[in-house]
Amino acid sequence: MGEHGMSGIGCAWLTPRGASAPAATSAVRGAGGRRVRGRWEVLLAAGTLVVGTLAPAVPVPAQETRATSSSSASQAANDGPWQPLCDGQSLAGWKVTDFGGQGEVRVQGGAISLGMGSPLTGITYVREFPRDDYEIRWEAQRVDGVDFFSTLTFPVGNTCCSLVVGGWGGAVVGLSCLDDADASQNETTRHRKFNRGQWYGFRLQVRRDRLQAWMDDQSVVDVDIRDRKLTTRIEVKRAEPLGLSTWETHGAVRKVEYRQLAPDR
Repeated sequence: MGEHGMSGIGCAWLTPRGASAPAATSAVRGAGGRRVRGRWEVLLAAGTLVVGTLAPAVPVPAQETRATSSSSASQAANDGPWQPLCDGQSLAGWKVTDFGGQGEVRVQGGAISLGMGSPLTGITYVREFPRDDYEIRWEAQRVDGVDFFSTLTFPVGNTCCSLVVGGWGGAVVGLSCLDDADASQNETTRHRKFNRGQWYGFRLQVRRDRLQAWMDDQSVVDVDIRDRKLTTRIEVKRAEPLGLSTWETHGAVRKVEYRQLAPDR
């Protein structure tokens, strides 16, 4: 229980021989003859009175628990299946983003290689894609360089936003832009270490009122977007509505998939 707990301390009710222990709700006399009232009174062998109140546990009604679990399970059951956005063999469904100064883009080993650009290299999805109530996931690695290696620009309602991955010198994860503040300057700013040549898993969930993102199943973004202004930085405008890009960095992406989510109730 810690250094201030009662573990290892001998304690017992102090009662006269032949007498029963005092009731838990009765008054007892402590050192100096003072009367102390409480629900649970324990006298230490040394004669010191310790008084504490044990609050009754408040159980969660079983009906409420079952209802919450049932609702979540029902909604998950109505979510669509995961569908691939990349076939691992070609750029079908994508085009190389015309940033100007982009590096080489090619498919190899089941992944899309985004060569180092000056400054940007990326791909933009050219097929129809939802604007809310969807989830997208992908894996990415920094092959070379020190900046973002798979920033996702994505649609949300009637605008777009970006989830920056490894920006501002290599460690920043967050949304750009939120109320005109970029990923290094708003409440979604997180710092993570990224090792070259290591694959990382990312997942983004887009709802009408909330954005959530995970990196290797650890939450990195969870923000209520009601009454918030969402935009992208001008540098990645050409990646809209859905695109992946790198900044002065050679990156690789694979296993890009999405699914439609059942609307929130």
